[in-house]
Amino acid sequence: MNYEQILVSVHEAIATITLNRPERLNAYTPQMRRELAHAFSVLDADDAVRAIVVTGAGRAFCAGADVGTGERAFDRSDDPEYLNRLATERAAAPRPWELTKPIIAAINGVAVGAGITITLQWDIRLAAASARVGFLFVRRGLCPEALSTWLLPRIVGFSRAAELLLSGRMLTAEEALHYGLVSQVVADEHLLPTAYTLAREIAHNTAPVAVAITKRLLWWQLTENDWQNAERIEQEAFTWCGAQPDAREGVRAFLEKRPPRWSMRPSVDMPKFLKPRRSP
Repeated sequence: MNYEQILVSVHEAIATITLNRPERLNAYTPQMRRELAHAFSVLDADDAVRAIVVTGAGRAFCAGADVGTGERAFDRSDDPEYLNRLATERAAAPRPWELTKPIIAAINGVAVGAGITITLQWDIRLAAASARVGFLFVRRGLCPEALSTWLLPRIVGFSRAAELLLSGRMLTAEEALHYGLVSQVVADEHLLPTAYTLAREIAHNTAPVAVAITKRLLWWQLTENDWQNAERIEQEAFTWCGAQPDAREGVRAFLEKRPPRWSMRPSVDMPKFLKPRRSP
């Protein structure tokens, strides 16, 4: 696929995806959605990539859905197959929580509407000090989307999620940190360096398959309400890991005081009992 609305680069095992419509504050479009899904899939299949950082070109992360077509921008009443077509598109590509690579959102500037809800499906969110985020849907006559009514309460708690989704108010970066929506707020000029430092921590110091399994367990357990089942699947994964070459190498490297040399690859070495689920 030739990307027109995103940029993709890889350097030292870290992929960077840049939302690239700066003249529209990187407003979200169906094309951008498809390009992101394709890029995620390609990068996840590449064992040389260990982490993915997503940011926005220019002065915004993403100003939400592009409403340049006017007041009927969200009206699909003349397209009776829209929901079926969207479901087919989603079924054809892995969802972000199904990937084996961690996805880090580096939120620069404004991130509203779809511009913040898409990041809820990723793993880690960092924000620049000048960033502003908002779930503005109800202020536009809409209800939230992109699984935000399911994910946001699990990230920040029900009461805070209800406050944000029902009021549609904007948050400063510091408020987003206080609410637990982002894990760090840094000076604007330090945002990407901080994201890359975290990505390098993953790329240089962790076992690829162990990270992939840990990510899968984190998302898997969001839907597990029985602690005994949660304990069983976690223990099964831990026991499986302990019998693998990377676990032996990790201990050897520690005892020999040297960097580990991992041999396992997420593309071929994931345990079969931890197949990704279609919902997080």
